[in-house]
Amino acid sequence: MESSTDRPGIVTGDGYAVAHLEDLGEGPGFRKIRPALGVTAFGINAIVLPAGLETGAHYHDVQEEVYFVHRGAIEMEFGDGSVQRLREGGLARVDAATVRKIRNVGEGDAVYLCAGGKDGYVGRDGRAPEGEQQRVRAIADRPARDTA
Repeated sequence: MESSTDRPGIVTGDGYAVAHLEDLGEGPGFRKIRPALGVTAFGINAIVLPAGLETGAHYHDVQEEVYFVHRGAIEMEFGDGSVQRLREGGLARVDAATVRKIRNVGEGDAVYLCAGGKDGYVGRDGRAPEGEQQRVRAIADRPARDTA
């Protein structure tokens, strides 16, 4: 396990990377998660949008997007004129060709995650490692780790 020299808060290991939103930048705007964590299968960004601001309208050629509101409240306005309000925990999927813009309708910064990709779902391919029987269990029931 080691920290990145460019961004000391980002920790990478054998097949993983871990960070906090603050490790990816300060102030309003995009937090580029894909390059920071080495994501290669899809695009993913976090956006910090100050109160009273809205993004420009946009669409994509091929990339479907999913939005998740982590903090605050946003409105998404779509090309057909409809508006949907999303609060913390809210989700939206938007087709590539659908025009959309986002406005922060809360009192503080809105923080939302946007993931995009194309060419479909790969199916449920999660597997438990050899010897692992349960996928979910109480933390107290977890075997103790050797700390030596």
